[in-house]
Amino acid sequence: MEFEPLRDGHGRLIGDLRVSVTDRCNFRCQYCMPAEGLPWLERAEILSFEEIARLVGLFAAMGVADVRLTGGEPLVRRDFPRLAAMLSQIEAVRDLSVTTNGYLLERDAQALVEAGINRFNVSVDSLQRDRFFELTRRDALPQVLRGLDVLARFPEAHPIKINAVAIRGFTEDEVLPFAEFARRTPYQVRFIEFMPLDADHAWTPDQVLTGAEIRAAINAVHPLEPEPREPHATARIYRFADGRGKIGFIDPVSEPFCADCNRIRLTADGRLRTCLFSLNETDLRGPIRAGADDRELEAIIRDAVWRKELKHHVGEPGFIQPARTMSAIGG
Repeated sequence: MEFEPLRDGHGRLIGDLRVSVTDRCNFRCQYCMPAEGLPWLERAEILSFEEIARLVGLFAAMGVADVRLTGGEPLVRRDFPRLAAMLSQIEAVRDLSVTTNGYLLERDAQALVEAGINRFNVSVDSLQRDRFFELTRRDALPQVLRGLDVLARFPEAHPIKINAVAIRGFTEDEVLPFAEFARRTPYQVRFIEFMPLDADHAWTPDQVLTGAEIRAAINAVHPLEPEPREPHATARIYRFADGRGKIGFIDPVSEPFCADCNRIRLTADGRLRTCLFSLNETDLRGPIRAGADDRELEAIIRDAVWRKELKHHVGEPGFIQPARTMSAIGG
């Protein structure tokens, strides 16, 4: 079945789908979850692999060819590599990637590469064991680094990207160690500005350590040169002037990239979100389980995407933080 390309009401062509496969996570990162965790979805509430594959295939038929699998922590979903293999067989899916905290990569890296995952983003917020524990509430840095070493053995997994959330009062001491890490390893480090998606709703603008500040600190020691920004890219990439690696900056608070945003999100319980900060969601699980055919699902999706937000309004008067945290949305 052929479909017209998927566009929103602002003329943006939608090409990127983030799929949360579970809301569960084995970390308790301060910028995401409370220490005691959150109430998890019941198993029956979560989309099955077959339901996910059906929706991904439908989105792909509408031109949404880049698919990123997220969580929670996607690798805690039982038999996750099987889902990756199912999605990699969808002909119209051009790029299949995963965002993970890396804790289970030592176990799963080979299976995921063999299943068809061709890009990996691994969250690492500190390179110091005690500070990693402070932020994630898990003493897991050695295991994450071992997982990265295993993943790095597969050429088809490169470039491997390391994501670090930048929080004022914490990340300043991490900036230069991460820059050195990016220069001596095959990994591309990317700093992500702290966003208001924490479970405690305690985010304030003064906690945001901006990409510009981090760039200045790195550039003073290791000169940086900007690379052209690709259309729809979330990250602004800089190369070290001496050619020893690259580093990226994702600045949704200080330098929003909403104007050419081509991303939509599917939550683990089958809700379509058209912005990370959406206050409204569209149920797709209900229609699927009620027997909707692809044309009916297409109509629901197009109606929701047509109403995609122009921008996120973070930092503006009247901004309302969504009820779901990042762990329940999918990054």
